[in-house]
Amino acid sequence: MGKKVNPLVFRLGVIEGWKSRWFQEKKYKYFLKEDHALRVFLTGKLKKLGLEKIEIERSAHKLLLIIYTSRPGLIIGKGGVGIEALKNEIEKKYQAVRTDKKEKNEIRIRIEEVTKPEANAQIVAQSAADQLERRLPFRRVLKQTLEKAMQNKEVKGAKIRVSGRLDGSEMSRTEWLSKGRMPLHTMRAKIDFAMANAYCTYGVIGIKVWLYKGDVFEEKKD
Repeated sequence: MGKKVNPLVFRLGVIEGWKSRWFQEKKYKYFLKEDHALRVFLTGKLKKLGLEKIEIERSAHKLLLIIYTSRPGLIIGKGGVGIEALKNEIEKKYQAVRTDKKEKNEIRIRIEEVTKPEANAQIVAQSAADQLERRLPFRRVLKQTLEKAMQNKEVKGAKIRVSGRLDGSEMSRTEWLSKGRMPLHTMRAKIDFAMANAYCTYGVIGIKVWLYKGDVFEEKKD
């Protein structure tokens, strides 16, 4: 189970929540398509700017995009120029994928800062991908990334795995390093999991990162 199921999906409804918060029975498939298109667009545009995750909330004629990033200043820009340009691009993309183009929806963007990027799996994975794209030796990247993640007090265990034509070898293989605990089958264990791709001249290298941040218990009621 731990090797076949995404750790975040495995814990949905138990200790993890949904990244899209809305319900629509009749237009469910259309809303799902819109959310996916917006996520793909924003992930490709902001992945180099410390992007952690994108949450989407919908209400009557309103769409709220919550962007979690470790570098909010680069997204907002000087005097808010960057966020306005991003909003215009999002509105164009949204109109292109919408099914009901006559209905007007207000799009709002909220930027949330990630204060501890070294304890966030997505940012750690993208950082490792950036280093591999700069042709740094993968073993050094594995070791340094693991040590940097374990320096944070929140992280009780970490694991990083890379797969592909490592260092340009003819045959692809998988290498990984881990440190500390990693209870993948424990439902109350807070596992932060993320994937990233490094696009190198000799092919694509996949990176997976697991960070264990302790167990989550229900608050005691008086």
